[in-house]
Amino acid sequence: MGDITSDLNARRARITGMDSVGDYQTIKAKVPLAEVVTYSTQLRSITGGEGSYTMSFSHYDVLPSHIAQQVIEKARKEKSEAK
Repeated sequence: MGDITSDLNARRARITGMDSVGDYQTIKAKVPLAEVVTYSTQLRSITGGEGSYTMSFSHYDVLPSHIAQQVIEKARKEKSEAK
């Protein structure tokens, strides 16, 4: 559980709860979509192939300024290359 919560925190997740039912443990978190693109590979690695996850849309949120600047620069670069 510790390795998974650490990985989620590195992905800007907001952990909203943890549960244990029998042999299964569940973590509920809100994670930006851009951060879960490679999550299945990392989860399999951490859990030895035993972990799984599901996701659904929760909400839109404000992008941190340093990441917003990266998005803006990428869009400018793509726009200038398209000309």
